[in-house]
Amino acid sequence: MPYPIDQKLVIAVASSALFDLKESDSVFRGQGEKAYRRYQEANLDKPLGKGVAFPFVRRFLSINGKFPEKCPVEVVLLSRNSAITGKRVFHSIHHYGLDISRAAFLEGKSPYAYIPAFNASLFLSANESDVSRAIDYGHPAGTVLPSKVVDTQDDAELRIAFDFDGVIADDASEQVYQGGSLKDFQEHETSRAHIPHSPGPLAGLFRKISHLQKLEDQALADNPDYHRVLRTAIVTARNAPSHERVITTLEHWGVDANEVFFLGGMKKDRILNVLKPHMFFDDQRSHLESDAGDIPMVHIPFGISNYPDQ
Repeated sequence: MPYPIDQKLVIAVASSALFDLKESDSVFRGQGEKAYRRYQEANLDKPLGKGVAFPFVRRFLSINGKFPEKCPVEVVLLSRNSAITGKRVFHSIHHYGLDISRAAFLEGKSPYAYIPAFNASLFLSANESDVSRAIDYGHPAGTVLPSKVVDTQDDAELRIAFDFDGVIADDASEQVYQGGSLKDFQEHETSRAHIPHSPGPLAGLFRKISHLQKLEDQALADNPDYHRVLRTAIVTARNAPSHERVITTLEHWGVDANEVFFLGGMKKDRILNVLKPHMFFDDQRSHLESDAGDIPMVHIPFGISNYPDQ
């Protein structure tokens, strides 16, 4: 029997994020639903190509292999496919050996309403509308942007990078920045350096990942030969003196990141190209660009950077 899902760190993923569906989508858009169904049935045993989120998901699921008695993580599939047309997705999941057993097939409907039902701390999809609706209802979600898929088999480490404002924390400080000057922002944050931020859309995910890292801390203490799986980073445009409130927030929440970068306006891909995360989360599309196009980027459509008139 599966472990209770409310005791796990759960990530929900759409088939559009997990696999490369460009060819399938072109059939659906160009020829309609009946042709799409025939196409999927004819290619049932042909595995779908890896999507942008695949390297992230594969490494995330490997955490259960490190802690088989706890099985602390799970991935569930939330799909707009029908159960019939979704058969090829599950055949592909089996082909790649991904331990995914729970799913919802909604035959064209947006799956966002089921995010809390599956206790998901994150929903990944390539469908911007589904993600925006999820965020509007207060659910943690991100749009996976197109990029090259790099899944190096001998690299077992899972690297996850986060922007801070509008992602881990709310966007209250970003509102100050966009409503005034850099000096106003620095003065605002310095005067509140002792006050932690309110949580942002991925605060719950970040906290639960930190809990997993504490499991790894204990595993390393018990066995010096243990090899860590998780590595986290915060990559923010902030610099001193506004950096202190970030640290205050993390301390207040009882969490930490392996690496924290305060870039002071530097292009983030200069760090990301070295870090090579399997997922980078940011609320600003202008920060989700890399010259090589091989960094998996996820847009969090939250706050003033995305809804300036609200």
